[in-house]
Amino acid sequence: MRPLVRRAGESRRCGEGRFPLACAFRCAAAGIAYAFRSQRNLKIQVVLGLAAVAAGFALGISRVDWLAIVLCIIVVSVAEVVNTAIESAVDLASPEWHELARAAKDAAAGAVLLASAGSVIVGLIVFAPYVLDLL
Repeated sequence: MRPLVRRAGESRRCGEGRFPLACAFRCAAAGIAYAFRSQRNLKIQVVLGLAAVAAGFALGISRVDWLAIVLCIIVVSVAEVVNTAIESAVDLASPEWHELARAAKDAAAGAVLLASAGSVIVGLIVFAPYVLDLL
């Protein structure tokens, strides 16, 4: 496996000269794929996001409500991918246990928890009126 960080004098991964935009997108997609493969919670969050989208279609939510739901799905997904990046970087920098490594990982996980809790609140605010109208 090639190192992700170039050493002095090494060429770029996707050709010589400037780093092409297509390569940047491929690297970003690889990072998202790594997070999805390695993080159980991201898989759960994707399933919950798809359930929210299905509920939105089933209940016929408004455009503004769609905006809130889509933004919440994106924010939670971004938080989880950033959490994965922080965990991986901390593991690389500090393979042995260290209090600061624990604090960094806990803070990153806390960010995901805050995003998820906020999304649950938004989901309740968005979906409750539609569900109550059905009762």
